[in-house]
Amino acid sequence: MVTSETVAATPAPVSFERHPSTYQHWTLTFDGAIATLGMDVQEDAGLAPGYTLKLNSYDLGVDIELADAITRIRFEHPEVRTVVVTSLKERIFCAGANIFMLRGSTHSWKVNFCKFTNETRLGMEDASEHSGLKFLAALNGICAGGGYELALACDEIILVDDANSAVSLPETPLLAVLPGTGGLTRVVDKRKVRRDLADCFGTIAEGVKGKRAVEWRLVDAVAPSSRFKEAVAKRALALAATSDRPSSGPGITLNPLNAEITHEGYTYSSVSVAFDRDKRSAIMTVKAPETTVEATPEAILAAGDQFWPLRVFREIDDAILRLRVNEREIGTIVLKTSGDPALVLEADQVLLDLLAQPGKPGHWLVREVVHFIKRTLKRVDLSARSFFAVIEPGSAFAGTLFELALAADRSYMLDDPDQPNTVQLSGMNAGVLPMSNGISRLQARFYGTPDQVAEVLSRQDAFEAADALEAGLVTYAPDEIDWDDEVRLAVESRAAMSPDALTGMEANLRFVGPETMETKIFGRLTAWQNWIFQRPNAVGPKGALTSYGTSDRAEFDFGRT
Repeated sequence: MVTSETVAATPAPVSFERHPSTYQHWTLTFDGAIATLGMDVQEDAGLAPGYTLKLNSYDLGVDIELADAITRIRFEHPEVRTVVVTSLKERIFCAGANIFMLRGSTHSWKVNFCKFTNETRLGMEDASEHSGLKFLAALNGICAGGGYELALACDEIILVDDANSAVSLPETPLLAVLPGTGGLTRVVDKRKVRRDLADCFGTIAEGVKGKRAVEWRLVDAVAPSSRFKEAVAKRALALAATSDRPSSGPGITLNPLNAEITHEGYTYSSVSVAFDRDKRSAIMTVKAPETTVEATPEAILAAGDQFWPLRVFREIDDAILRLRVNEREIGTIVLKTSGDPALVLEADQVLLDLLAQPGKPGHWLVREVVHFIKRTLKRVDLSARSFFAVIEPGSAFAGTLFELALAADRSYMLDDPDQPNTVQLSGMNAGVLPMSNGISRLQARFYGTPDQVAEVLSRQDAFEAADALEAGLVTYAPDEIDWDDEVRLAVESRAAMSPDALTGMEANLRFVGPETMETKIFGRLTAWQNWIFQRPNAVGPKGALTSYGTSDRAEFDFGRT
C-alpha cells in the first residue's frame, strides 16, 4: 500500500556520486597506514523528508558516502592498510537502518536499499581479501541491527566494555522482519557463531554485551572505556602489519564522472543509456577505447581515472545504480558495444601483464582496477533487470567487454555473411573476474559441460556468429532477414511478463554451481525482502514495523505457512 508517508520517504532521483568535501555523515581522516572513518549522522540530512536519522541510524545517503569513502581509500590512498570504523557520537556506534525510513518506503526502495548496503559491505570484505585493506570496527557504544551488520563486514570487532554497550540484531523481536544486509548469514558463516547461540542472539532485542559477546564470538575483544582507544590503536597497527599494500603513494584522484542525466537517458564519455519508456526498456552502449591504453605503471598512474578500463567501468557502475533506484519501470536493458575489439584485447593484456602472478608482485593500481571491474560486473549480475546482449557489426564484445554478454540473460548475434561480426575471448575471461559464486561466467555458462571452458579459451582468433552459436557463446544467431523481428519480439515479450516473476526467475538462473556466503546473502535477501517485508505481520495495519514508535501494539497472525 502506497501512502503519503510512503511517498515522502522515497526521494527524488538519486545521484551516487560523492566527494569527501561533501560528506554529511562521515569524517575521513588519515594517519600514515591507518585511516579512520568516523560515523556522525546528521539527523536532518536524510535523502527524503518524513524521518530523522537519530542515534546514527542511516538511510541510503549515509551508505552512498560510506561506499565512496571505501573506494577512494582503495584508489587514492594506497598507503592505508587499516581502516578503523567508529562513531563520533558518545555511547552510540550505530542504531542501524532508520526504521521510519523503512516504514515509509516503497517495497522496491527497501529492496534496493538493502541490496546496495550489502554490496558496500561485500566491497569491504573484497578489499580485505584481495587488496590487503583491513577493517577494524571500534564499537564505542550501542551497536544494533544494520550497525552490527556494518561491524560484521569488518575483519575484527572491538566493543567497549562499559556495562551498557551491546551488539544486537533486534529485527525479529522488534519489527517482525530480518537483518537485511547479511547479518544472520555473517554471524554463522563468517564469525562461526554456534547455531543455538545465534538463535538466542537473534531473539534478544537488548543484545549481548561484554564478556558474553566475546564468548559467543560476536566480537573479538572488549576493552574498558579507559583503555578503549589504546586497544583500538594497538590492534589497528597489528592488522596493518599483515597487509601487502604499498608503504606510500601516490594514489590517483577519482574525479566526477560529469554525466549528462536527462529524461531520455544518460551520457558519459564511454557509456550511454537511451530509454524507450513505451517498451519499458533501455539500450546501454559501451564504447571500446579509441586508442591504445597506457601500458606501464607510470603511464597508468599518470592517466589516473582516465585509464580506460577504470573509466568505462566507473561509468557502467554509475549507470546501473541509477537505473536500479531511479528507473523502476525500465525492466529490460539491451547491452551493446561499439569500437575496435582489438583495442579492448590490448587493454586486457596490459591488465594481465601487470597483475600479480607467481613470483611477480604486480602493481597495486592495476589490482584495484581489476577488482573494481569485477565488482561492477557483479552489480550487473545482481540487478533485478532483464539483460539482453545484442551483438551487431561494429560491436566490441571482446575480452572484458564480452563479460557483459556472458552476464546477460540472453545474447543475440547477427549472422550476415556480408557484414563481419565477431566476438573474442581473452585471459580476462579465464576466472579473473569471478561471479558471487566464486566461478567465472564461462564456468557458469558451461556448468554442465566443463570441458568447453578450456576449449573456447584455447581459441586464439575471433568467433564469427555461426561459430559462436555452435560453441555456446551466444543464445541465438539470426540471419539478416529475421534479425530485426527476433530482437524486437524478444524485448516486447519481456515487457508483457510479470516483473516479479522475471526477477525470481533470473535470480534463480544466474548463479549455478557452488554456494558461497555472498550468494547466500543475496539469495536470502531476495526471499526475505520479497516476502517478509510484504507480510501483514510486518507491514499490515497492525504490523510490527507499522506500529514501531507509536502507542499501538503489534498484532500477529500466528499461523505458520
